[in-house]
Amino acid sequence: MTDKLTALEVMRDAPVIPVIVLHDVKHAIPLARALVAGGIRMLEVTLRTPQALECIEAIARDVPEAVAGAGTIRSAADAQASALAGAKFGVSPGYTRAVGKACHDLGLPLLPGVATGSEIMTAQEDGYTELKFFPALQAGGIPMLKAWQGPFGDVTFCPTGGIHADNAAEFLALSNVACVGGSWIVPADAIRNGDWARIEQLARAASQLSR
Repeated sequence: MTDKLTALEVMRDAPVIPVIVLHDVKHAIPLARALVAGGIRMLEVTLRTPQALECIEAIARDVPEAVAGAGTIRSAADAQASALAGAKFGVSPGYTRAVGKACHDLGLPLLPGVATGSEIMTAQEDGYTELKFFPALQAGGIPMLKAWQGPFGDVTFCPTGGIHADNAAEFLALSNVACVGGSWIVPADAIRNGDWARIEQLARAASQLSR
């Protein structure tokens, strides 16, 4: 992958971006390899655990076929630490201008989280048109995305939050959705038990979803 990755390229690479929570660095490399084998390369490792940055660093170093990204970026410091660890893109649960500027200055493609029209407009003013709709199901789901097609027809979304194998296709069928984010392809018990074959199978099914 090129170092000049764009947010749209991140979103269009596969139908699903896995939302990954890792508690043990030893799981990072085999997990990334299983996901890549299943056709999923854009990996959002959330900054929800003390080990997250080390996991991003391990994936970036040892699994070149994968594109390690950092999720749950909530500050400029998060963005800087993620970029230093080797993250090639960032995802935030909400949007602040400080986070947007930090990612822009770092050259780190960002999928900012939005849940309202005002947040979309703020992100757009700062040059962001590829956005994460979060928490998707709780914030209005498919009806909300359909309602946004009119006033925000130039925005592309990655709905995340409440997306699973049974409803992903409905979201992906919308014209303003490029991909979805979800944790169903990286179940906590499968990671804990090292069941990489199961994760590869889930990734393969997800990578074949139509959009």
